[in-house]
Amino acid sequence: MKLDFTYYNPTTIHFGKESLSNLKGELEQYGETVLLVYGKTAIKKNGIYDNVIATLNEAGKKVVELSGVMPNPTYSKMLEGCELVRKNDVSLILAVGGGSVIDCAKGISVSAYCDDDPFTKYWLQFQPVDNKTVPVASILTMVGTGSEMNGGSVITNEETKIKAGRVFPADIYPKFSILNPEYTYTVSRYQMVSGVFDTMSHLMEQYFTGDDCNTTDYLIEALLRSSIDNARAALKDPEDYEARSNIMWNATLALNTMTGLSKAQDWQVHMIEHQLGAYTDCAHGMGLAAVSLPYYRHIYPHGVDKFARFATEVWGIAAKGKSKEAIAKEGIDALEAFCKECGIVTSLKALGATEEMLPKIAESTFILEGGYKKLTTEEILKILKECF
Repeated sequence: MKLDFTYYNPTTIHFGKESLSNLKGELEQYGETVLLVYGKTAIKKNGIYDNVIATLNEAGKKVVELSGVMPNPTYSKMLEGCELVRKNDVSLILAVGGGSVIDCAKGISVSAYCDDDPFTKYWLQFQPVDNKTVPVASILTMVGTGSEMNGGSVITNEETKIKAGRVFPADIYPKFSILNPEYTYTVSRYQMVSGVFDTMSHLMEQYFTGDDCNTTDYLIEALLRSSIDNARAALKDPEDYEARSNIMWNATLALNTMTGLSKAQDWQVHMIEHQLGAYTDCAHGMGLAAVSLPYYRHIYPHGVDKFARFATEVWGIAAKGKSKEAIAKEGIDALEAFCKECGIVTSLKALGATEEMLPKIAESTFILEGGYKKLTTEEILKILKECF
């Protein structure tokens, strides 16, 4: 563990089939008015909405609702929530849904009382949060982002075509999150495998850095293997509770900051996908998969030892008699084969991208330095063309 670190995570996790029973007790710590943030109709169809409303009423809370949060939450939708917070003196923002809903809730938390333009101040300039914030909590219904136990918030400014992420300090993390794996049973196959790759991408962004061998890398390898095995099990039986619970907890652990400890971290795949999402509104995990394969084939020569380790430790590739380069290539091929096996999309064209979009996506992508190779805009465009 070469790099120093400080680790703190304040989120309380209530996990399991009876986890919602903890909601009423948690609500006692907050004031009268709750802003309930959710997507479109899914939580009303599967009964989660009715159960949550019943508990809020039992706790004597006044409920204000922000519905219709989209898979890639927009700045305008977030600002709707900010107005509701100010107008109703909201004391708790309760997000019920997947990572997009939780991301939107965090955005509302930091932005409602911001006197400046919050997107510019917090997502583009990364300034400290110096205004009043509102506590956030979550009830998770779709897994992948890990937003239930971190400070991340990704918001799309639909006017400027910028999809930007910001990791806020620990005081913006959800105060508590309720994780019932049964809530994910009704998620479509497409969204489930998208979430699985999202989890895997978070792990790989943190794994493919450095030349050391630390405990964090061993944790990441185990979580990758678990994600692979349990995705296969859940595809066979969508109501396999053990598989669904493992997938849910894998996603949380993949981005609750523990798997980034003492790691430089990459995140260039996410930066490219964010701009892809800004132009196509594609499912995040699918966009990550499409970008990851050509990206890793582009950079693996600069981190061949780690890519060879990925092949042997995660995919079980036999190393005897092979060069490190050959082993590394087999590992990336195994990742691609897994995507095809699960029905994970790896074509930008299939995700709604057009050739005309590609230069705009490349030019607007933030370029980072944490990975094995710092890209140029021209290299990003080349990678996009390779997965078109």
